[in-house]
Amino acid sequence: MNAKVERLRAPCPVGACDGSGWIVDDDEVAHPCECRGRRLAQARTRGVNHILPARYRSVSFDAPPVSDMARDPRSRAVVAGIRAYLDALDDNVAEGRGLWLMGDVGTGKTTLAMLVSRHAIEAGKSVGIYSLPRLLAQIRRTYDADSREDSYLAFFDRLTSVDVLHVDDLGAEKSSDWVLEQLYAIVDERYQARRAMVVTTNLRVEQLEEQIGERTVSRLVEICGDPLPLFGDDLRYRVA
Repeated sequence: MNAKVERLRAPCPVGACDGSGWIVDDDEVAHPCECRGRRLAQARTRGVNHILPARYRSVSFDAPPVSDMARDPRSRAVVAGIRAYLDALDDNVAEGRGLWLMGDVGTGKTTLAMLVSRHAIEAGKSVGIYSLPRLLAQIRRTYDADSREDSYLAFFDRLTSVDVLHVDDLGAEKSSDWVLEQLYAIVDERYQARRAMVVTTNLRVEQLEEQIGERTVSRLVEICGDPLPLFGDDLRYRVA
C-alpha cells in the first residue's frame, strides 16, 4: 500500500522532499518542505476557480469596483465593515457570525459578498454559493432524484454543514408556502448549528419580512447582525 501511495504522489517541484511536503532529518524530525507553500497556494487557486463564478474570481480590495467603493462616501463604511469581518474571519466563522448586504440594484452587494466568499475559500473554509432561484431549483430537483443523484436530505445536509453559505438575491423568488418553508428550514438549521451565512438582498428589512417571513428574517439578524446598507447609482451603468 505504501508503494501505491508513493506512485500517486506528485514529485516535489523544488526537488527537496519525496512529494509528501515534508523532509525528515537525521534525528527523525519532520520539517515542512519549501514546496508546501506552493502546493497550498495552488490548492487555494483551484478552490476559488472551482467555486466562484468566473466574473468574481479576481475580486479584490485593491482593484475596481471594490477599490472605487472604498473611496466613495456612500459605500466606504460598508467596505470597511467587510474588511473588519475578514480580518477576524476565523473567529467569525467559528462563532457562526455572517454578513447581510442590503441595497439597490447594482450597488456592489454581490461583488462584496463574493469577496468574502473568496477570502473564506482561500482560508480553507468550505463555502456554498447560490442565487436564491438556483438554490430553490436545485432543491426541487432533489424530489425527482434517482439513487445516483442527490436526495433532498443529502443536499440539505450540504447546505447546512458548509462553513459559509452565501445566498444571493434573497427575496427574489416569488413567495409561496413551500418557499417560506425551505428558507426557514435552512436558515434555522444554520442558526442552531452556529454556522455563518452571507446574504444579499435588494429588499429593505420590512419588505424582506413580507417576502420570506418574519421568523426567517429574525434568524438572519441573529446570524448576520444588522444589514450593511448599499444605496445609490447602479455601478454597472457608470462610464469609466
